Amino acid sequence: MPTIPDSSNGATRVAYILGVPLAEDVARQWPQMGEIVRSRRLVADVEGNFPELTLEVGRRLQLNDVVVVEWTCNYGDGRLYRNVTIGELENGEATRVTDYWGEPTETPGWRAPMTDRLDMPGDGKWPDAEHLGHY
Repeated sequence: MPTIPDSSNGATRVAYILGVPLAEDVARQWPQMGEIVRSRRLVADVEGNFPELTLEVGRRLQLNDVVVVEWTCNYGDGRLYRNVTIGELENGEATRVTDYWGEPTETPGWRAPMTDRLDMPGDGKWPDAEHLGHY
């Protein structure tokens, strides 16, 4: 299994979190808001709207071309958010990134022009309430 460095030459926080650079045409998705942002530039533009954010990686695991990272952040208000980010790699760069945060929220109005709606069928990867069961 390859070793992932503690930092990356990427220009974004998520590149630091993953420990690998982002591909130019990376797609970053947030299932809880049902949105996706495409391109390294737009990922950086979104991240630039959180200047007070601090973060640290808790654990980074890699299996072949998939990186899974558990990390914590603070938006500057003292509240800690626990997160999981999954990066899918091609040629050592992240081409798809999925971030999991807390409960679902609405897309902020300022970000809507930079993102598209993420296709989330109820019987797909992120099931809706009708597709949940007791186990």
